[in-house]
Amino acid sequence: MNPIIKLSENAALRIKEIMSNAEKNAIGVRVSVKSGGCAGMSYVMEYSKEVNPNDELIEDKGVKVYIDSAAVMYLLGTEMDYKKEDFSSSFVFNNPNETERCGCGESFKV
Repeated sequence: MNPIIKLSENAALRIKEIMSNAEKNAIGVRVSVKSGGCAGMSYVMEYSKEVNPNDELIEDKGVKVYIDSAAVMYLLGTEMDYKKEDFSSSFVFNNPNETERCGCGESFKV
């Protein structure tokens, strides 16, 4: 079975960096989706402080990413990358389920 999300090397390195600076009680990062944004849905990343039994756990390249159970169907087959550019750096979700993405890249539609 394919993982829900695959992490690029850059994403894994950045998550390791983030976790090294995280509060002591953070156990990983959590990815979910919420309604909102110009295209209807947006990605949410936050520290995971406790294990939610409904979350899916992805362990890849030495990092733990928890996926909100409600987000799984929107994220299947997604590659999570981290891009650093001159004026900004951010996680990028290359999601094959998207049918539309807003111009600013903050939200999407499936």
